[in-house]
Amino acid sequence: MSVPHKAPASGLLFTNSPAAAPDRLSRNAGDLGVLVDLMDQGKLVEIRTHGQAFTNSPNDKFLLMILCSQAKLENDNRGINVKRGMKTKCELGFRPNMTPLGYLNDHYSGKGMKKVFVDETRAPVIQEAFEKVAAGASGREIYDWMNEIGFRTKSGKLLTLSGVYRMLNNPYYCGIFEFPIGTGKWYKGSYTPIISRELFDAVQKQMEVNPKSKPGTKQFDYTKLLRCGGCESGVTAQEKLKRHKDGTVSRYVYYHCTQSRNFDCPEAYVREEKLAEAFVRLLDKITVEDIESKEGLRAELDRFIRLSSAVLGFNGSEGQPEISLHNFAKYILTEGTRSEKRDLIACLNQTIYLKDKELITQI
Repeated sequence: MSVPHKAPASGLLFTNSPAAAPDRLSRNAGDLGVLVDLMDQGKLVEIRTHGQAFTNSPNDKFLLMILCSQAKLENDNRGINVKRGMKTKCELGFRPNMTPLGYLNDHYSGKGMKKVFVDETRAPVIQEAFEKVAAGASGREIYDWMNEIGFRTKSGKLLTLSGVYRMLNNPYYCGIFEFPIGTGKWYKGSYTPIISRELFDAVQKQMEVNPKSKPGTKQFDYTKLLRCGGCESGVTAQEKLKRHKDGTVSRYVYYHCTQSRNFDCPEAYVREEKLAEAFVRLLDKITVEDIESKEGLRAELDRFIRLSSAVLGFNGSEGQPEISLHNFAKYILTEGTRSEKRDLIACLNQTIYLKDKELITQI
């Protein structure tokens, strides 16, 4: 059926060319219901196909529904047959889609006789890649190595980094596969595995990482305040927990370049404690006026002055002690809240770079 048009005067819908067949009018029961409902409302006057026409009469609408429902039944049966064929192919040991890198599909044998062959050119490289990862190499190192040796996909392109990780996580190479993906239905392949199951398991263990927390669930004191002095990427932080034999757990926070602008940025990781010490040295440049301009720091500055007076033995008649901004910065960066630390650093009013584990304001 062609696209319907609305007649301006009558508000009726009509078609300007006939449909091929009644079963082409709808793709599902919902579409068929819409057509019949439009006819009931008088908005659809007539449906014409090459073989017959359907008017807004009970008999014609009933016949239309039977013909379209029959087409729906045929489509449902066809879907069941396709799934049955896929399942049969899986049980025979062949995944019903294109093979991954390292294998070639048989396009020439007759139906039911096609096999999967090992790609003698790419398979040895893939096997070596698995062996390198099992020995301690990272996915990015494998990506760089494959680019260096000129490894190409079936389409002649260089393998992407995501493609490397998909390859290393694909159990197809050790002779098993899941189909459909995510259903938990596993089959043993009737093809030659490129690697052993033991090697695949060793690679998965080597690539295993702790699950990442959801964005925003962890907040670090100095993130979004720094840029990398080597490539000007952002600086991020990550938390490491070390469990000791006595049952206690130590927490360490490391700051490092995100490498968003340079994958090979050489800047080293720096501990949060070392970063706080570098901020103390950098904050020697600020003045009392800079601190008093930050509303969140005023109360803390007054408290620090009173604490200094009590420790040094000053009283009201002897005046106020001389404020050590170096000690105040150290006090805030070790005892202050996250917002107080960030307010104090904002007093610098400059872009801060992390380079060679030190903080600088220009590169």
